[in-house]
Parts: sequence; C-alpha cells; structure tokens
Amino acid sequence: GIIDIEPRTGILYINGSLDWETQQVHKLQVESLDESGERVKGPYAVTIHVEDINDNPPEFNQTKYYGVVRQNSRPGKPFMYVHATDRDDPTTLHAQLSYSILHHFPNPYAEMLFQIDNATGAISPSSSYLDPQKQDNFILVVSVKDMAGTTANAFTSSVDVSITVKESLWKAPPTIYIKENSTQVHPVNISKVQSNEPDVIYGIFEKEKLPRLPFSISENGDIYVTQPLDREEKDAYTFYVVSKDNTGELVEKPLQIHIIVEDINDNPPVCQQDLTIIEVQENEKGGSNIGTVFATDMDEEGSLNSRLHFQIQSQEPEFPANNLFYIQQDTGTLQLTGRSLSKRESAKYFLKVLVTDPQFETICNVEVHVIDINDQIPIFNNSDYGSVTLAEDIPIGSLILEIEATDGDEPATGSSLIIYQVKEGDPNNTFIIETDSETNRGFIRINKALDFETMPVYNLVINATNPEPLVEGVKYNSSSLTKLKVSVTNVDEPPAFRTPFYETEVSEDIPVNTLVMTVEAYDPEGDSVRYSLEGDVRKWLRIDSATGQVYTASPLDRETEEIYRIKVVVSELTQKSEALLTLHLHDVNDNYPQIATDYPAFFCYPVSGGERTLIQATDADEQFFYSKFTFSLADDMNARNNWEISKFNATHAYLSLKHANFEEKVYDVPIILNDNGKPPLENKVNLKVSICKCSSENSCFIEIDRQHSWPTAGQAIGILLAVLIIIGAILAGVFFHMRYKEKKEKSHPKDAKDNAELNRLT
Repeated sequence: GIIDIEPRTGILYINGSLDWETQQVHKLQVESLDESGERVKGPYAVTIHVEDINDNPPEFNQTKYYGVVRQNSRPGKPFMYVHATDRDDPTTLHAQLSYSILHHFPNPYAEMLFQIDNATGAISPSSSYLDPQKQDNFILVVSVKDMAGTTANAFTSSVDVSITVKESLWKAPPTIYIKENSTQVHPVNISKVQSNEPDVIYGIFEKEKLPRLPFSISENGDIYVTQPLDREEKDAYTFYVVSKDNTGELVEKPLQIHIIVEDINDNPPVCQQDLTIIEVQENEKGGSNIGTVFATDMDEEGSLNSRLHFQIQSQEPEFPANNLFYIQQDTGTLQLTGRSLSKRESAKYFLKVLVTDPQFETICNVEVHVIDINDQIPIFNNSDYGSVTLAEDIPIGSLILEIEATDGDEPATGSSLIIYQVKEGDPNNTFIIETDSETNRGFIRINKALDFETMPVYNLVINATNPEPLVEGVKYNSSSLTKLKVSVTNVDEPPAFRTPFYETEVSEDIPVNTLVMTVEAYDPEGDSVRYSLEGDVRKWLRIDSATGQVYTASPLDRETEEIYRIKVVVSELTQKSEALLTLHLHDVNDNYPQIATDYPAFFCYPVSGGERTLIQATDADEQFFYSKFTFSLADDMNARNNWEISKFNATHAYLSLKHANFEEKVYDVPIILNDNGKPPLENKVNLKVSICKCSSENSCFIEIDRQHSWPTAGQAIGILLAVLIIIGAILAGVFFHMRYKEKKEKSHPKDAKDNAELNRLT
C-alpha cells in the first residue's frame, strides 16, 4: 500500500515514505484493463530502486570500552579497537565512518598520549611516556562520524574508553651472577625476559666483539649460559636482548643484560720471581725490614680466595742460629729477628718461604746476601805528590798524573769504590779526575785550557771518598787527602780578536773617511798589537793600525759588489791572527736608467703606420717589485710627429709609428727615462730604430757591398810581408838542423837510416 497507481492515467504515486533500510527495491506488476475488467495489455514489470539518504547516525557496538596497555609499549602498535556501524548504504559516504579522540582525561600533558586510526578504530600509544607510577588510568572520549567526517552536517556518536596502564613486562633482569667453572650440564637457564606483545622473536647481540658469546635465548625469552665460564679469562659480560616482529622490526627498545662471573678458589699462589735476592748490610739492626717476598693469586682480588699467608719453612745455613729471619704472614715482609748479620759468619742465606691461600700452597725461594758495610775510609799511598810543570798550551784531555788510594772494604762494592775530587785550589774546574773502577787508580786530566797570565800556579788538595755512606762513627780524615802543585809555564801565544768575525751595514753613498767599525784584539802576553787589512781588492777600506778603526778609503758601489768581505789581521812581534770583516752595502739611487739593448728595435720596410715594438728600461740600482719607470719622448717636434710611446707595464713600453712615410734607414729616437727613485733620476737616451727589409722569418737584414770584401793595398802588403817572414823562419830552421847533422857525422859514421832522415827533412 506504499505505492499506488491512478487507474485512469496510469500514474504511479507514493502513499507513504520509502525506507532504504527497510526495503531497497520494490518490484511491481502493472496491467491495463477494459471496462469489463478484461486485461488489455500486460502485465508489465516495474522495478523501483530506493536511493539512500543519510538518515541514520553511526552506533558503537558497546556503550563503554575497556583496554589495557603496558608501559613502554611501542608507539603506533594497537592494543585495542572500537567499532561502530551505520545502517545507511555502505556503498556511499553515508555509511563511511571516521574515528577520532575528542578528549583525554586526565590531560596534564603537552601532547596526546594515545592515538586512533580514523578508519579502523585501532587505539595505540602515541609516545613512550606512559608510566603507571605516575598515572595508571585514562578515559578517552572517542567520536565517530559518518560521511567520512568530511562534512559539517555529518552524524556523530561518541563513547568512553577506559584504559589501564600496567607495568611493562619488557624489562631487564637484575645483574646475573654465575659461578665460574660450573660442573652443571649446559646450557643452563639463568634468566628470562618477556615482551609486552605476543608472538615476538627474541634475539641476542653483543656489546663487545668476542670470539664466541657463551649465551643464547629461546623463543620463549629464556636466557641460557651455554658453557662453563672462567673468571680469570673474563670476569664480566654485557650483551643486549631484542624483540622483533615477523618483519624483523624492533618491537621494544633493546634490554642490556649484565653478567658477573663469581670467583671460586681455583688458582694457587705464584711467586713473582723464581728466586728473590735480598741484600742486607752487616750493621742492620734486629727488627729492620730487609725486603719483601712477592707472590700473586689470579683469583678475585680482595677476596678470601686470593688472600695469601707467608711462612718461613727453612733456613740454610742454620748458623749462628736457625731463626735469624722473620716474615710477616700477611705482607711477606722479611725482618731480622734479633742480631745483626756478619759476612764472616756467612755471606749468603737460603730461605724457603711457604705461601698459601685457603686451598693451595707454593714454595718461594729467597737468597739473602750479606753486604759488607762501609767502615773503612780510603787512604792515599802518598800524602803529597809534589809538583808538576805544564805548558799553558797543553791540550784539553791530556793526562798529567796518576794517583792512588786504597780501601779495606769488600772489593767491587760501593763501600770500596773510590771517587777522587779536587777539594781546594781549582775554582774554575780546570782539572778533572777519572777513576778506574777495577784498580781504583785516579787519572788527573786537563778539563779546561790553562792560562799562565790568569793562573800561573795551582795548589791542589785532592780527597778520596766512597759512593756508599760511611757507617755511624766513622769519618773521613787527613789520610783521605793528598796535595799536588801544578806550575804553568808561559807560551808565546798569538794575539786574539774579541770576536771571530765582524759584520756591519752601510749605505753605498757614505763619504770617504767615514768610520765603518772598530775591531778589537789583544795579546795574551800583553804585547802591543797592530792591525792591517788583507784582500781589500777594491781598495774601499783602510784601518788605523793602532786603534783598529776601519774607515772608507774610496767611494763604495753596491752595483759592483753588494757584500764585501775582507780579512782583518792583528799581529805582534812574531805571530798574527785573522778575523773576517763583512760589509753589507745598502743601495742608493745613483744610476741613471737605460734602454735594454738585448734586442735591437726595428720595423719591416715598407711600414703601414701603427706598428709598434716593445722596449725595456733597466737600471743598475737595486730593483724592487714595486720599481716603476716612466717613458716619454723628448721635447722634439720631429720625434713627436713621427713616434709615439705608450706604457705597457712598470718596466716596458710600446714605441709606435705615427704614419707610414718612413725611409729605409736607421732613426735616432730621443726618449726620456725616469726611474722614479729617491731621489728620481732622469736620463735622455737616443734609441736607434731600424726601418729595414725583413726576411721571411721577420728579421731585419742589411746587404753588404761586395767591394768591402776585398782588402786594401796596405792590407795586402802586410799580408805578403807576414808570409815571407814565416817562410824565412822555416828555411833558417832547416839550415841550422843540417849544420848540426854535419857536425854529428864527423864523430859518428853515417848509415842508410841517417841519409833517409836527412833527405826527408830536406
């Protein structure tokens, strides 16, 4: 009865509202009848499709939701879902739902701690800040909209979601302690970890690179040690446990696992040395510490397993008593028990020391050497070695005397070794005494040069001591002293300069007779000295023979020689000495600039005008990188009409032709050069410029007249006379040689060989 038809017109009409949610399609049979009720046409099928409108709000399938999330759960990983439905057509926007979180209680946070997937309704943490100790319960108001939430007139529903935050299951266990060298069957379970999420894959990776990590983890999170551990090899392990999903992505942050290997007493004490040698002086008193026996234990330091006890097991020899030594049981320190030792009774003692820990024991061998004490002083064989005379020029290191003292202490020890020293009479350490450690002889040598004028006589007092201190009550006396007088004879020595060389700087333009410097020398014997110069090839200097003052003797020229070196000679009656004098000349601007003539200037004939050639200025004065020359034509009308100069750089300029009307000849071009120095110097030069025919290589050439290649009459006569003189000299030589042969033949018979030689010579 919802759909009806007008009998006369056939118009279909609706008697009530259509509801898509009740029936989406209406199928009708329509026929036409005549007045008698007989069918005229039909029946015809009419199908009416009802189009949906958004007339149903979305509805949640629960009035309130409850969820549980673990602390440190992975952000973005859903832990619960909300679900809503809409009765409208699911193929249209009317039934497309969009979820969102409207409110978050409590909300003291800068950002939402939870998020929802707007399509699926999956709720997940948005961060890892969840902490049940601070807040363990949250209420979320979750909203759902139809029309995919894209329009303002969409239907909306909301629901409360109660979330409880529980402590994370994924946490590192406390430090794990494992006893070393365990005899259990391995692997042994030592701990367990559990992820907040199901169906994860557990794994281990190392914090430090090891040949093999002796730990593993099962699929349930059980951690195992796979083999016995040795604390002495490694006392601690650190590694990480991870949880991954089936794609290999980390689910939670890695957990650090720390393993401590507990010690057991499995190592015996070890002596630090195979044989411990201790030296004891004879005068050591009872109770004195004489040394320490060192032993180690590889078990844990500071534990009872490594605590050592020391005990003397035996002493050899047992003379004069069998308990001469005592050892502190905890430190291993050896002491004398009562009396001092005597080397005459025994030079050595052999001890066996028993070292034990709670389970093991070791024997350490100790050898005690009794050392002679320094109770004897050195005694000189001679209390006075008289005098020696030395020339003042004796070389350094020369041996002048051997001395000897004796010592009654044990040989080859610090108590008997003798050290000789000059105690008095040598304030400048002119002498040194060396000791032969095997014979204890002393060798007095020259340590510094002697000087008769400064110290003609040395009265030396020499003492002899030991490197080891003397025992209490024994002191050095006059027996350990000896005397020696050293007389120095005078040697005529050459005069000496105060310094080995002299150096100064002067300007090259200083006037003649200017004082350059003063050299100073002296004669060790006090004789007067005189000065002179050698090697002054330029004759630039002179020296006052009495005072050593050096003056300029003629003008200096830096361009001739920039660094001038000569010798200064000082002499007395029989000897002399030399020193080097170096003069550095500073440049002044005293040379006029010139045109460099390395390459002649020329232009190829005929010229067309505008050609140019490069010319260079030079100066004998010192050139700096900032030196600049100025080029200009002389104030000459002819020159200015024919030529033109333009600057190229600081030292070069272009000379150009101003027209093409030049003859084939050499021109003099007057050029003014200025060096812009201090003071500036200007020079007028005539530059010869050739206008000439050029070869194919663009080089200038000049034909030479053939008439100039013939000699003049005077030259011809000179050449003829020279030729005649040479011929005459040759004939004279032949004549004198023949005369000599004739004289020789008179005293010696002639043979065929002589005749042949004479014929060849003739």
